[in-house]
Amino acid sequence: MSVYIIAEAGVNHNGSLEIAKNMVDSVKESGADCIKFQTFISKNIVSKNAKKADYQKFQTNSDESQLDMLRKLELSFKEFFELSEYCKSTGIEFLSTGFDFDSIDFLNSIDMKKWKIPSGEITNLPYLIRIAKLKKPVILSTGMSTMEDIRIALNVLIENGSGEITLLHCTTEYPTPFTDVNLAAMITIHNEFGLPFGYSDHSKGIEVPIAAVAMGATVIEKHFTLDRNMDGPDHKASLEPNELKAMISAIRNVELAIGNGEKSPTESEKKNMVIARKSIIANCEIKKGEIFTERNLTVKRPGNGVSPMKWFEVIGKTAVRDFEEDELIEL
Repeated sequence: MSVYIIAEAGVNHNGSLEIAKNMVDSVKESGADCIKFQTFISKNIVSKNAKKADYQKFQTNSDESQLDMLRKLELSFKEFFELSEYCKSTGIEFLSTGFDFDSIDFLNSIDMKKWKIPSGEITNLPYLIRIAKLKKPVILSTGMSTMEDIRIALNVLIENGSGEITLLHCTTEYPTPFTDVNLAAMITIHNEFGLPFGYSDHSKGIEVPIAAVAMGATVIEKHFTLDRNMDGPDHKASLEPNELKAMISAIRNVELAIGNGEKSPTESEKKNMVIARKSIIANCEIKKGEIFTERNLTVKRPGNGVSPMKWFEVIGKTAVRDFEEDELIEL
């Protein structure tokens, strides 16, 4: 099964349905499997006193509250319904993270096929229970988490009837410094819990998701924007269309390169075996009846004669005919 690639549009539509639809078109062209948004009612998820993260302060109006910022980024349920229908007509999977119960109920009403739980909700018990009871596949991000946080969340999901769970390693910083990516932790998570695994990336560039695929990730999530220079909290840590396309192309190539794990000559290299390997060859003229020795034999290309691995079987045998210098030996 190929790597499932999620283009995380998030709130990079800046509250515009038109921009969101343009993002759908761009993601479809890129070759991603899915475009993911974020559905929320701002007053249901953020208190009036909630502060912005440092990266949000840097990329938006530093004087406004987190609540005021998010209100500008909301799309209505009606707009999300239209957006999900647009995704269907475009031929790309629609996915959105619901951040509050009203949003979860709405997304469930439009029959979303799977659920993406963001890192910030991994310690939200009522939220986890609500998602689990929908009994659909879950993709769980684990940014900011300890192994115990993950274990507890998994137990809640499983005990409440969740469908198949995929765990995404993640670092919740935008952009994530390469020194904090810690891709090896992705393997630790997989070894500990034995579940399908992947990586949700907030680092700059495309190298880290490609490396994650080479390490066995089956799901990749990457933030996407039409233009990194747009105002908004997530644009700077997102890929632009050409970069997203390049990342997906590289991932698909890496998938092909990983192969099936069986070590044997491939079809493409079989034709080179005769060229690159060697055979036992006459080092000088050898007369019929002469004994083969280490002086009158040598090893040279091509490789369509007696294998050098039979060297000691050939030494001491008698030449069955005359051989010219550089001629392949026959037994």
